[in-house]
Amino acid sequence: MALDSNPENSSEKAAPRLPVPSRNPLPLSASQEAQVRDIFYARVRSRCSDEIKAFAECAMGRTFTAGFFCREPKRLMNSCMKLHATPEEQDGAREEWFAKRLERQREKERKARRKIEQEKFLREWWGLPEKDRELARREMEKLNMKERIGGFASERRVRIEEDDQGSKRR
Repeated sequence: MALDSNPENSSEKAAPRLPVPSRNPLPLSASQEAQVRDIFYARVRSRCSDEIKAFAECAMGRTFTAGFFCREPKRLMNSCMKLHATPEEQDGAREEWFAKRLERQREKERKARRKIEQEKFLREWWGLPEKDRELARREMEKLNMKERIGGFASERRVRIEEDDQGSKRR
């Protein structure tokens, strides 16, 4: 999958993107880090697609003998992936993840609104009572919340503070 850098040749409209907060933004949650890793792996695989295809073609129809017969394509594939799996590439994947926050937020809102509409239709169709107003209000409030970046400390966490002298107290 080659990305076209010329905006005139791009077939789809460029989605608005939010800027990256900083070069090393706040720590992300585990699921957000997994999304960044997925982008990173996809970028590396796209750069080494020829080597991956060559190894896959060699290994096709083989079982444990693939390690012996396909040693050279495997070595080429692994060396390519090591070459492109750099911290700079990981930073690029993180920047891409941050740049697409707005797009993900709109998609999430669209899905949530669609779910609410469908649930309302089904309740109406089957003659079920309306949803509790407080519950519906909380769902709409949750829908309007922005995506969290960085975590919040637990309310029950014991906080350790330091004095001016450097001694710690609770």
